[in-house]
Amino acid sequence: MDFIDFYARPDEWFNAYLKIKSDFPDILFLPDWWLEYGMSAEPSGFGCRISFYGDNLPVVHHIINSTDDIDIIDTLTAPDPRKDGLMPILLNLQRYIKPRLEQIGEEINIVSARGPLTIASHLFALTEMLLCAKLEPEALHRLLKKTTRLCIDWLTAQLDNVRTASGILVLDDVTGFFGKDDYEEFAHPYLKEIFSAFPDCVHMLHNDADNDVCFPYVADLGVDVFNFTHGRNIGAVRKMVGDKLTLLGNVPPMALCDQNPNEVFNLAADVIATYKKANNDSLAGLILSLGGGAPMGATKENIEAIVRAAKEAQ
Repeated sequence: MDFIDFYARPDEWFNAYLKIKSDFPDILFLPDWWLEYGMSAEPSGFGCRISFYGDNLPVVHHIINSTDDIDIIDTLTAPDPRKDGLMPILLNLQRYIKPRLEQIGEEINIVSARGPLTIASHLFALTEMLLCAKLEPEALHRLLKKTTRLCIDWLTAQLDNVRTASGILVLDDVTGFFGKDDYEEFAHPYLKEIFSAFPDCVHMLHNDADNDVCFPYVADLGVDVFNFTHGRNIGAVRKMVGDKLTLLGNVPPMALCDQNPNEVFNLAADVIATYKKANNDSLAGLILSLGGGAPMGATKENIEAIVRAAKEAQ
């Protein structure tokens, strides 16, 4: 199946999910039954052009080329996810599949959104957005207020739409591109605003940038489950984030493509052993997973090797 078929043929999309659930009955998929078009949903609401391909993820074309174009920020309004861009199509697809999920005893438990900095980095060119933080910080704040508003509205629209979800997942790798001071100014308050808007939900944060600046702040965000980079030792991360949240990680994702099942098993077993050593010989607070998203090209045998490592650790 090519990418456009996956996006544009809901029945084939549904069958693909049925297959992975049949192939991997012991895996909890997060967020599960995920309706998303790569990184394109939220930026499309701001008017970004999206290019689709049969053999790869969509490409988002930014609308702010440099800090010379920051006047564009003041012309933007936070999109209405029920009307703007690709988001209403995704909402409609959620409604379309809901009766089929009910027939097989499944439901959508988690809804997701790209975080405010990641959305901003698709409206800008990424490097230019980072320069804006230094050259025109007030302009970036104006933009982040709008992208934060969209995150909240998009998650709210999905929660209202599916009515079964009790968790939210925010994905924002760009928070890992900042040093401490800039993280405190440009990332933390906006992420906290998003999570605080949903006090009754389980809060999940994905940030697999190879930077641990945000780690000591994650608990203050109100995050319950944190997915982070495989480039950081999970025992050290346990100490940095404290004991109030669950860690989701952190087997190297590309090992699922590049290595054999025995090697993947050993990597997963090492994550488990390292975590136990740092956590009083307990696996409490760990969901064994990848230190990042599952890559294209992951083999079934390598995924099963992680499952086997988890079972042998119990």
